[in-house]
Parts: sequence; C-alpha cells; structure tokens
Amino acid sequence: MKNKKEDFGDELAERFLNFAVGIIKLTATLPKTPAGKHIADQLLRCGTSPGANYEEARGAESRKDFIHKLGVVFKETKESRYWLKLILVSKMLPHNKVASLLTEAEELIAIVGKSIMTARSK
Repeated sequence: MKNKKEDFGDELAERFLNFAVGIIKLTATLPKTPAGKHIADQLLRCGTSPGANYEEARGAESRKDFIHKLGVVFKETKESRYWLKLILVSKMLPHNKVASLLTEAEELIAIVGKSIMTARSK
C-alpha cells in the first residue's frame, strides 16, 4: 500500500507528464517562422524535461542528490515559463492557447520550490 508521500509523488509525476504533452501540442501550433521555430525548439526541450528529471529525483541515491535533481526540475520549469510568457507577450498565439500551461508552470514551480526548501530543512 502506498503512503501519502508516494501518492503525492505519483500525482506530481502525472502533472509533469501532462505538462509535457501540453507543451508538445502547443509547440506544434507555433508559427513556422524563424522565431516560432526557435521558440518551439527551446520550449520543447525545457518543457518536456522536468518530468524525466522528476522521475530521476524520485530515485535519488541521497538527500543531496534528490535536492540537486529537484533543482534541475525547478530550473527547467522556470525556463518553460519564460518561453510561454514570451509567446504571450509577442502575441505568437492567443492567450487562451497558452494560459493553462502558464498557470500549470507557475503551480509546478511553487510545488517544486517548496519541496526543495523542505528537503533542505531536514
């Protein structure tokens, strides 16, 4: 039987997976201009990596390793947020196509940031 920590970890892993799927779908709709292709490549890279890195963190060999790997998740998710904001500010896509992913990025950043703080305090 799973404990609450494992359930939370599974839920978070699922959120990262769904976030990556959303990023894949969004990048496919970006304009095929040089700027659109560049942003799509950057967002595809950083937007799909947090989930894989989170899975690595869940299998960390030590608390230090766990914190380090969560730090990678944190940075990649923040980079994703940057590219999503750039898409909005540059009006490459309408707000309604980007808003839910941006909100999810914000929530994931907050969760992972808090998790890092908690792991460091123990």
